[in-house]
Amino acid sequence: MATENRAPVNRRELLALRGLRLPDITLQALQKAGIYSLASLTIEHQNSTNRYVIRGQESGGAVADLGAYCGFVGEDGNPIPWLQRVDTLAVNGIHARVVAATLVRVQVVRVLRTYDLLITKHSLRQLDSKGRPALDNSIIFLGRQGTLELDLWGKDDSLRGRVCPEFLRKSGDPLMLPSRFQDAVSRAVAGVTCLGCRHTHMLVPRGSSDSCKDQVEEQPTSG
Repeated sequence: MATENRAPVNRRELLALRGLRLPDITLQALQKAGIYSLASLTIEHQNSTNRYVIRGQESGGAVADLGAYCGFVGEDGNPIPWLQRVDTLAVNGIHARVVAATLVRVQVVRVLRTYDLLITKHSLRQLDSKGRPALDNSIIFLGRQGTLELDLWGKDDSLRGRVCPEFLRKSGDPLMLPSRFQDAVSRAVAGVTCLGCRHTHMLVPRGSSDSCKDQVEEQPTSG
C-alpha cells in the first residue's frame, strides 16, 4: 500500500496547533485538581451556509495553587459571541463553544503566581476547489514563566480581569504583549484564577455589545 509523504511538523508548528506543552507533573496536578482546559480545535462543515468553520471550546478554571484556561477572541482582540453556553454540575470544565471562520485562541496556565501564556491565530486554508480545508495556525505571542505578584484568587480578587502578568526575555528585557490582546489576556487570567469556575470569562452572549458583528451562525448542537 502506498503511503502519503508528509513534511514533518516542527516544534513551533505543533505548539501553534495543539497549544502549550506542559510537563507531566503539571498535567497530573491539573487532572488531580479536576481542571479541564481544552485547547483542541476541529473543522466542521456548516450545512446551513455550505461552508466550513473552526470549532473551539472555552474551558478551564482554578484551585488556589493551580489554574488553566483556554478561550477565544476575534482577530482584533475583541470578544466574540458563543455558539452555545454549557451549564454542568461540574466546575473548572467546558463553559461554552464557538464556531467561526477565524479564531484567536488565548491559553494560560498558572502555578501560584507564575504564568505561561500562548496566543495563536487559526484560519482555514482551502487545499482545492471542493475539498475539506486545512487549518492554518500561527503563534502571535508566547510567554513563559511570567509573574504577577497578586493573589487574584484571594485577597486581590477585586483586580481580577484587569491585570496581566509581566513576561521577560532571557536577557531580562520585557516581552511586551500586543496591545490589542491585553484585554483578552486579562480575561483569561481571570479564568485561570477563578476558583471552581462555572462561567465564561471570554466568549459573550449573542447580541452583546462587546461581540463582533460578522460571526458565522450555526444552530446549536449537542456534540
